[in-house]
Amino acid sequence: QVQLVESGGGLVQPGGSLRLSCAASGSVFSIYSMGWYRQAPQNERELVASISSRGDTAYAEHVKGRFTISRDNGKNTVYLQLNSLKPEDSAVYYCNAKMGSEGYEYDFWGQGTQVTVSS
Repeated sequence: QVQLVESGGGLVQPGGSLRLSCAASGSVFSIYSMGWYRQAPQNERELVASISSRGDTAYAEHVKGRFTISRDNGKNTVYLQLNSLKPEDSAVYYCNAKMGSEGYEYDFWGQGTQVTVSS
């Protein structure tokens, strides 16, 4: 099992920046991918960015060039740097970890951290 704890959300003005952190504990060696999703009110949860155990990254098209995902393997922590924030980026951001075992994929989720972009 994997436990994920997010932090770093808050209120920021348009054009501002935040850095979200997600600390993983438990069976961390079984994780093959981690990522960030977000969900705004009445919207579906959407993938924002992901990073594989090899360090390969992927981003949603609408955040490319503004957000950066990274990881610190020594701290078992993944980060999401959010720059040039827009009001439409406001959402609850969730950390995700994927683990594969015996032909099945398992998803683990953090509790979420609120990001609000408003003037």
